[in-house]
Amino acid sequence: MGLRGRWFGTAVSRKGKWDALVVGGGHNGLIAAAYLARSGLSVAVLERRHLIGGAAVTEELVPGFRFSRCSYLQSLLRPSIIRYEKQLQKFCNFMDFILDSPTPEHRRDVPSFTGVLRDKLQQSLFWTHCLQQAYLLGQKDMLDFVDLLVSPASKVLNNWFETDVLKATLATDAVIGSMSSVHTPGSGYVLLHHVMGETDGDRGIWSYVEGGMGSVSLAISKAASEAGAHILTNAEVTQVMVNEDSGAVDGVMFADGTQMHSSVVLSNATPYLTFMELVPQNVLPEDFVNSIKNSDYSSGTTKINLAVDRLPQFQCCKPTLLEAGPQHMGTIHIGAESMEEIDLACRDSWNGLPSRRPLIEMTIPSALDRTISPPGKHVINLFIQYTPYKLSEGSWEDPSFRESFAQRCFSLIDEYAPGFSSSIIGYDMLTPRDLEREFGLTGGNIFHGAMGLDSLFLMRPVKGWSDYRTPVRGLYLCGSGTHPGGGVMGAPGRNAAHVVLQDMKRSATI
Repeated sequence: MGLRGRWFGTAVSRKGKWDALVVGGGHNGLIAAAYLARSGLSVAVLERRHLIGGAAVTEELVPGFRFSRCSYLQSLLRPSIIRYEKQLQKFCNFMDFILDSPTPEHRRDVPSFTGVLRDKLQQSLFWTHCLQQAYLLGQKDMLDFVDLLVSPASKVLNNWFETDVLKATLATDAVIGSMSSVHTPGSGYVLLHHVMGETDGDRGIWSYVEGGMGSVSLAISKAASEAGAHILTNAEVTQVMVNEDSGAVDGVMFADGTQMHSSVVLSNATPYLTFMELVPQNVLPEDFVNSIKNSDYSSGTTKINLAVDRLPQFQCCKPTLLEAGPQHMGTIHIGAESMEEIDLACRDSWNGLPSRRPLIEMTIPSALDRTISPPGKHVINLFIQYTPYKLSEGSWEDPSFRESFAQRCFSLIDEYAPGFSSSIIGYDMLTPRDLEREFGLTGGNIFHGAMGLDSLFLMRPVKGWSDYRTPVRGLYLCGSGTHPGGGVMGAPGRNAAHVVLQDMKRSATI
């Protein structure tokens, strides 16, 4: 397949054999495709939906209003708290090498003595680098780092701050996208995970993307296309084909029964969707299947995208009328004014109920980006917790139940910005079940699986399979369900591509 640098849409030929196929056109899949194509491989990206980007997409759901439908920020805009952020900065520097490297997983398929030695050397180099970073960090900071990893976020924040509202605001980063409470051990790591990104070299500063998050995916897809990757939309993969004799990948089958062949397939889908729905069950070890089944995919997240005819006017701020003020440009936290209120909201969800007083994170990207809404009108994102996937009462399929919960959220905002509800022109709501159905996010989990300490690093997605390889030869994972986890960071896609290229090079020398 020598064609280079063209976008073929659904017209790409499915005949012949490709060097690599990528299932899912989310940002990690596109990044993996770009790296593989730049190495001279023939690569095709296969996206089920009509547009690429996975959860990082821009869609015009209300005429004239363009929404970042799922992912909505390049990061989070935080208050500048020097002592606290300075310590997190040290921890982030320590984590950089780990995030950008495949895990030092023990290889099962090394065929030669030389290969075993090479594998052990690579593992030794990884751990040597980690020890060097730990030495530079120092014993006190290293102990603080370990304490942060295993502690509840409430303990971490109580040690640093006194004001309930400030602690509740910062605590949001520790529970975002999860079904965890601020008192859950290990939630301190999620707090750290959300400050490890950077914008223009500034750590922990997240940003709006002009044109919405789909612009990020489009930019990556352009780089992949220019490198020679071919991208197909409306291409639903229903099966990863495995050769019965060799046990190796042979390509993929589409919903219409047609096939594309390759000895390398990268799945950007969740681990559950990949192994429980796409891969034939008889080719997977029983213990591996059980581990995938028993992984935590629970989610308490609902996203509401709103089109409004005016900016919200918060009681605590001076009215700005037509012009956006600084209060409209950052992340606005509504509902929980203490960590105990966050915990109560979480406990409702543990009982199968949407939080009576939801935790709402509001952003207004149109306050800075004039390209996504008509003049004088605005786009508002509401990231809401907690909304359980499985309800003990009611159903997310019931329109009246959905509307009732949406109005509960709008009424809560009215408490802080009177008249907000009356400004709504239209909205789109994505509950955990919608996120699963529309975007393939198992359980509605935005990270492709929980980010607890038992699901990170060498344990992600499951113990023994953290290096993007899988029990099926030629099948790799490249999505957020792998190390280093969720968020629009691209590291899983990049790391997976490097592992694929490493394996290809090794096979070529045997």
